[in-house]
Order: sequence, then C-alpha cells, then structure tokens
Amino acid sequence: MESDGQISWVRSSPGPLARACRAGRLRSFDPSRVAGLECAAWVAYYRRRWLRLLVAAVGLMRAGLGMSWPATMRAAWFVLRAVQLWAPVPGNDPERARRFMRRFYALVSAAYGQPQDPAESARLEVEWWRVHRAAQQGAPGARDELVDALVRLYAFVFGVTESAVRPAAVHRCQAMEISDQWVARGSRPDSPLLAVERAALVRSYTALAAAVHR
Repeated sequence: MESDGQISWVRSSPGPLARACRAGRLRSFDPSRVAGLECAAWVAYYRRRWLRLLVAAVGLMRAGLGMSWPATMRAAWFVLRAVQLWAPVPGNDPERARRFMRRFYALVSAAYGQPQDPAESARLEVEWWRVHRAAQQGAPGARDELVDALVRLYAFVFGVTESAVRPAAVHRCQAMEISDQWVARGSRPDSPLLAVERAALVRSYTALAAAVHR
C-alpha cells in the first residue's frame, strides 16, 4: 500500500507480552503466507479495489495476529479506513488515518496486553506511509529515510534492537520500489513484477521472523 497500510504489530517491553511473544502467537507467522496477502493488499490498494483490500486485510490480521474472528474483522476494518483516508493525492487526511491506526493498535493491546502506547505505534505507522509517498515523489534521500522509518516501527512494535530488524526493512523497501515500478507501468494484474515484489516481501518477512525469534 502506498505508503500505506501495510501491517505491523506489537511492541513488547519486559512484561506479559514479552513472555507471551517468546512462546507465542504474536511473533509466530508464516512469512510466505503473510507476504502473499500483503502483495494482494497492495494490488487492491493501488487499483482502488476496496472490498478486495478488506478481504486481504482480514487474511493479514488472521495470519499475523491469530485473534478471534470478531476482533480480526474489526482490526481489518480499522486498517482499511486508515488507508482509505491516506490514499487521496492531494487531499488525504493523515490525522484521521492515525486515529484509525490507533484504534487498531488499541484492539491489539486489548487482546495481548501490548502495545503500551497505541498512539505512538500509530504515529510510527503513518510516518512511514508519509516517507514512502515522499520517495514516490522523488524526494532526495527518501529511500534511506524510508528504511529508517520502517526500522523504528519494527523495533518499537516487536521490542527488539533496530539492527536486528534492519534487513527486514531493507527488503520491504525493495518490495515497495518494485510495487512503484508496477504502478508506473500501468498496474496490470498479470504483470511479472508482482512475482518479484512478492519474493521481496517473503525475504522481508523471513528476516523479520528471524529477528523477533532471537
């Protein structure tokens, strides 16, 4: 998603979630499955197929968080509304997008006891959306800034060092660059670029899973 509503979850400082995550569902995900769902979500986003995006978001919530179905549906809806508010160029609404992402992180917090600060999680999420859009518009240095923004989000959400998650951020940034090429070439659903994009996302989520399971 442009800049955009791709989904990350839960900081753990020492405490209940830190213990739960080391054993648990929050950090346990299938990189290939999550990558495929995110790729589908990005395609739906850029083609403004909101129902398809909602379906992909439901899959992402379920695969990444393993919450109950009612909570999964609510989480997916919050993410969908956030990215719809972010999408217009010009005229988007970052503040309302942050509010919906804050509701998303608050829902995760209610389920798992973290993040302790849903508002900061939401701020970091929407910040990397902003940086990605700047990169799309050719802002100098925006690519490196995008990697750094993703690193800060991952480190905050998962409670690990920034160095541990940097490889995941680099691969995800590469996937976004491929996605941007796909958009520039007409957003064709049969484009071979989508397979390359998905492969980059698999590398990203594989690296993320390795980092958070250390």
